[in-house]
Amino acid sequence: MTSIAPSTKPLPPVEQVRPGLWSIPVPLPIPLRYVFVYAFETDRGPFLVDAGWNTDDAFNALSAGLRQAGFEMRDVQGVMVTHIHPDHYGLAGRVRENSDAWIALHPADAALIHDRYEEPEGLLDRMGGMLRKLGAPASELEELRNASMPVRPFVDFVEPNVLMEDGHRPDMPGWDITAIWTPGHSPGHLCFWEATNRLMLTGDCVLPRITPNINLNPQTEPDPLGAYLESLDKLATFDAVEALPAHEWRYVGHRARLLEIRAHHEQRFAEVLDAVRAGHDTAWEVAPRMDWSRPWDQIDGFMRRSAIGEAYAHLRALTRRGVLAESEGEPSRWTIVEH
Repeated sequence: MTSIAPSTKPLPPVEQVRPGLWSIPVPLPIPLRYVFVYAFETDRGPFLVDAGWNTDDAFNALSAGLRQAGFEMRDVQGVMVTHIHPDHYGLAGRVRENSDAWIALHPADAALIHDRYEEPEGLLDRMGGMLRKLGAPASELEELRNASMPVRPFVDFVEPNVLMEDGHRPDMPGWDITAIWTPGHSPGHLCFWEATNRLMLTGDCVLPRITPNINLNPQTEPDPLGAYLESLDKLATFDAVEALPAHEWRYVGHRARLLEIRAHHEQRFAEVLDAVRAGHDTAWEVAPRMDWSRPWDQIDGFMRRSAIGEAYAHLRALTRRGVLAESEGEPSRWTIVEH
């Protein structure tokens, strides 16, 4: 992973976004800069959505934000983790150590902890096999295989003591919260609907400006992009007056944003099909011909692996739609299905 200089930009302020609901920005050592932890006040103590990355800076920022809301870390009753990625789950273990709070994850993400964080060698071997299948050259294979390992120290991995399924309603006095299973960005990604205020906490599933990385890898479902598009349909059934994402900023126009993201992926499907028609028939060849936020030669390390996985996810979704056919091998190759 490319080293990243810490940002000098100030974080957003701690805010009370509704009576009893606080937004606490927690710093990250990556370009996203911060993750929002949402704290719900109750007469028992606060309940959190997400926790942050396991650094002293993050722990101190979360502690200070809770104090601004009138609580101490020891008062935290529960942490509802949207998904297993380090910037959301990494600090959960340290929060529990300092509060005895319960930690909740969807079972599909809880099942990934051992291979991802405790004993990753088997997962790394499977990742290497996948990259060969996608056409990665030997010269880049080792770097890409190990690209996620630098983040392991930022995760205080902890087994959840609550497995939160779709439709689960945690006991939080004064709040009407429902967990919504929205797989795609991770197999067990959860959003949270607060019905009284008609608020949707979207985690990484829906962000106001950028789109989450949806990549196919050895720890995902067979068609993560297909699952993600179904998750967007599920979220569209909720008439939210405001969305509270994990990054960037809160926004109105929940359903309009879902339509924008759908249109974005249809454009990516068109880019993939254009590449395959032009004779670029492996994921490794297709990915540079998709539109990214920066030139392809500036995308390396973990970001490059994520981009290859996203190209793979689009190829797989088009195969499921019957538009492409996959010839499996090392590398796998895709062709247009003629109708």
